[in-house]
Amino acid sequence: MARLLIVGGFLAAVFWVFSIVDCAVQPATRHRGVPKAAWIAIVVLIPVIGGILWFTIGRRRANDESLRRVLAPDDDPAFLQSISKTEQDARIKRLEEELARLDEETDEPPAAEPRP
Repeated sequence: MARLLIVGGFLAAVFWVFSIVDCAVQPATRHRGVPKAAWIAIVVLIPVIGGILWFTIGRRRANDESLRRVLAPDDDPAFLQSISKTEQDARIKRLEEELARLDEETDEPPAAEPRP
């Protein structure tokens, strides 16, 4: 029985250290729920249970859907190909006309009314 406790304690210590190291070396984007420092504190303060929580709840897998990069429209080749040249030219022309109209307007404050 004593040997079982010694082996179990050794395995628990190894798992605890492995959990701390794994939690510490993961980038912040791979932590779910709470920030990285909080996960490290959980794993350190609650030795075996903290490690189990880290591996089941806190650690995000590399192939997780939420880690995929989302492209902005101007970086997406499919979106750029879908825009026609005439649409772009018409939009540029409308923007230039609006800018010209705004340039013609004056920014002078209204004249003060005379006091009676």
